[in-house]
Amino acid sequence: MKKIISILCVLVIAVSCIEQPYYEIPTDENGNVLLTGVSSTETEGISTLDESFTVTAQFATAKSGDVMNVELLKLQTPPNGGATKQLLPLTGTQKTVTVGSDLKASVTYTRQEAQMTQEGDYATVIFAGESDYAKQRVTMEFATTATKPKVGEVTVDVARTPETAYFEISVDPKSAAYSGNLVAKRKNGSSAAWVEVAGSPFTGSMPFMVPISGDDFAADNDTMIYSFVSTVGSYSDEITTTIIVRDPYLYIKRSATLNMGGSSAGRNLLVNGAVAADDAMAMVAISGGSLLIQGGSEYLAGGNTIEFVPGTANLYDLNNATNIKATYDAGTPTASADPVSGDYFIFKAVTGPDAEDVFYGMMKLTNVTPGASVSFEYKIGDQYAHLAVIE
Repeated sequence: MKKIISILCVLVIAVSCIEQPYYEIPTDENGNVLLTGVSSTETEGISTLDESFTVTAQFATAKSGDVMNVELLKLQTPPNGGATKQLLPLTGTQKTVTVGSDLKASVTYTRQEAQMTQEGDYATVIFAGESDYAKQRVTMEFATTATKPKVGEVTVDVARTPETAYFEISVDPKSAAYSGNLVAKRKNGSSAAWVEVAGSPFTGSMPFMVPISGDDFAADNDTMIYSFVSTVGSYSDEITTTIIVRDPYLYIKRSATLNMGGSSAGRNLLVNGAVAADDAMAMVAISGGSLLIQGGSEYLAGGNTIEFVPGTANLYDLNNATNIKATYDAGTPTASADPVSGDYFIFKAVTGPDAEDVFYGMMKLTNVTPGASVSFEYKIGDQYAHLAVIE
C-alpha cells in the first residue's frame, strides 16, 4: 500500500510540474480586463435599379492601419464537380481595404462583379485579416413596391362599380432618389394584350397613384394583371400584381348594443358611436320602453331617414350589395325593425341630397334582453365614397 501511495505522490508532483498554457487577457493601464465586442457590418444594399453596393465593417479587435482582404462568396458548383452548389469565392472579386482610425473599412462592388441581374440574387461579402473578421450577405431587391388597391387610407377589394381605387406605387433605389417616371399597364386575363393604364406614364411626386376601377374588367373575366415599370439609365425594374374583382359588397362590419335610456340608447352607425336616443346623430335608437329599432327623434327631425326591410341569413353572409339593395327595393320599407319579428334586417339611411349620402346596410340581431337592450352586428357602406365618413 505504501508503494502505491508513493507512486501516486510522484505522479501528482510530476503533473504539477508540467507547464500549463496560459493565454494573455487584454487589460487597460490599470489592469482591468478589456472586453471586446463582435465585429458588425452595415449596408444600404442594392436594388434592381442600382449599379453597385457598399458594405462597411465596424471591427472589434482590428487596429487602425490593419489591412483586410475582401472577397465575394456565391453559390457555385465546386471545381471538382458535384450536384450540390456551395458557397465559394467568386473569381475576380478579391480586394484589400485598410482599417481607418474609426476602426471601420468599406468596400464597393458593382452588380457585374457580384453577378447580380435580378431580384433575389445575392452574394456574401467577407472581410478577413490577421486581427479580425466580418461578413455581410447582400441581396438584390425590387426598387418598385405597390400597395393593394386603396381608397384614401383604406385597403379595399376591388368591386364591380364605376368608382375608382388606387395603387400607391413607390420607386426607391438605394443609391439616389428616383426622378424618373412609371409606366403602368394592365391586361384582363393572362392571354389578353397589354394596354396602358390611363395617365401612364406617371410622373411627379411619389407615391404614384395608379387608378383601378371595376368598370375596367370585362363582364366575363374577373382577373386583371397589372405591370409597373420604372427605369434608371439602362436598368429597368418591373413588378406585377394580379387583382380579382368581386361583386359589390358592404365594406364595413361593426357590432353595437342599444341600452334602454341613458347615453347609449342610440347609435351613430357611421362611426359606431354610442349616443343618447335624442342625439342628432342617433341613426338608430330604442326609446319609450320599446325595443323597436328606429331612427332617433332628432336624427329624423333633421330631415334624415332610415327604413327597414326584413332580410335573411344568406343575404347577410354572402354580402352581395347588389342583391341586398334589390331585396330592399322589392320589399315594403317600414320605420322600425322589430327584434321579435326577425333576426336580419336591411336598412337604407339617407343623410343628405347627394348619391353618397345614401347608405345601405344590414343588421344581424345577436341578443335581446327584454326591457333592457338590443345587441346587433351590422354591415354598412356600398360606395367607395362612404369610406371617407365610415369608421
